[in-house]
Amino acid sequence: MLGGMSVPSFTLFGFELYGERVWYWIVGALLVLSVWFALNLIASLVGRALRSVHGSEVAAEVSGVDTARYKVMVFVISAVFASLAGSIAAHYGGFITPDEVGFFKSIEFVTMVVLGGMASTYGAVVGAAILTTLPQVLTAVQEYEHMAFGLVLMLTMIFMPKGLVPTLVERLRARSGEPELPEIDAEAGAK
Repeated sequence: MLGGMSVPSFTLFGFELYGERVWYWIVGALLVLSVWFALNLIASLVGRALRSVHGSEVAAEVSGVDTARYKVMVFVISAVFASLAGSIAAHYGGFITPDEVGFFKSIEFVTMVVLGGMASTYGAVVGAAILTTLPQVLTAVQEYEHMAFGLVLMLTMIFMPKGLVPTLVERLRARSGEPELPEIDAEAGAK
C-alpha cells in the first residue's frame, strides 16, 4: 500500500464546505455543467471536427481539419475534467492516495462508458449511475465484483455494441416508426 496525504477542507468565499448534503449539491451541479458543456461542444464546429477525426483521421486531414490540434484539444479537455473530478474527490474525502485509482478503477471507468454508450453523453452518465449502484446491490457477492464488471462489459459488447442508451434510442425510434438519423447526427444528439 502506498502512502497518501491529507487534504484540507475546501473553502469557497470564506465558507468551509462540509457535509454530505453540501457535497451532493456541488457534485450534482458539476455534473449538470459538465453534461451541458459536452453537449454544446458536440453541437459546435469543434465538435464536428472532433467527430470527423473520430470517423476517419485521414479523411479529416484531407478535408482541412488540423487533426493534431484537435487531438491535443480533446486530450486537454479530458485532463481538465479528470483534474476537477480528482480535486473534488480529494476535498470530499479529506485524504488522497494512489491506491484509489488503480488498474481496476480504470477498468471500472471504461466499463461505465462502454455500458452507457461511447458516443453518447447521456450514456456515460447512465453507465456511471448503473455501475456505481451495482456494488451496492451485489453486497452479498462482494468478492465477485470484478467478475460482475467483466460480465457486464462482455455482455454489453456482445448484445449492445453501441451501448445501452444508443441501443434503447434506436429501438424506440424503430418502434415509433420515426426515420433513423444519419450516424453522425445520431452521435451528436442532433434533433
